[in-house]
Amino acid sequence: MNKKIVIVFTVLLIIILVGGYFIIQYFKGKEKETIIEEYIPEEEITEEQNRQTIVSLYFLEKETNELAPEARLVDIKEIMNTPYDKLVTMLIEGPKNEKYTKLIPDNTKLNKIYKEKDMIYLDFSSEFLNYNKEDASVKQNMINSLVKTLTQLTEVNSIKILIDGEENEEFNEIYTLEKNNN
Repeated sequence: MNKKIVIVFTVLLIIILVGGYFIIQYFKGKEKETIIEEYIPEEEITEEQNRQTIVSLYFLEKETNELAPEARLVDIKEIMNTPYDKLVTMLIEGPKNEKYTKLIPDNTKLNKIYKEKDMIYLDFSSEFLNYNKEDASVKQNMINSLVKTLTQLTEVNSIKILIDGEENEEFNEIYTLEKNNN
């Protein structure tokens, strides 16, 4: 009888010790997962890299024929003072990536750009009207490109397009993201 008790007690002790060992290992593993190590970059971040931010410009993707964002790295100083001008100027210049197509017609100039409340007024030169009028999607893509690019900025909810300082019957609406998200 005593031998049975000793054997049972020994077996229980072994089970407790082995189980305890695995439980301790489990919690040690959990502890290692939650330790956050400080990231030390391989090279020092330069002052110039520190001043850059990423913006998205919307262009037409050649394969899908849909608007898609092209990410651009821009100096914060350039975009800080005149963010609207900078974004629209980059749209006018066109994409850097070959898989995208420029939407704003060649030779278009941005005469003036200003903000009233949460709306951006874009005053383009008359070249802005030189788009393919036979394809309705071209005009809609131009509008959506401008709206999606500019409404990334939290203070912008809509745009109004002017041609040489005046309203134009082709672009006589106030365009917002909800209304133009084709």
